[in-house]
Amino acid sequence: MNHATMFAALVVVASLSACQKPEPVNVPPATVGEPGPAGSQGSTGKPGDAGTAGGAPAASSSSN
Repeated sequence: MNHATMFAALVVVASLSACQKPEPVNVPPATVGEPGPAGSQGSTGKPGDAGTAGGAPAASSSSN
């Protein structure tokens, strides 16, 4: 009985050590580039539509 247990333990150790472990893959870190100098300004855009004349909105009159 003792020999069978030792033999089984040796078989388990031998079978686990025989497995080829996957080699870790070293992936280089992504490089983040620094922003370059500012380029020339683009042309100005279309002016916005004219809004209503300023002032506070009219208060609603409620007769109490």
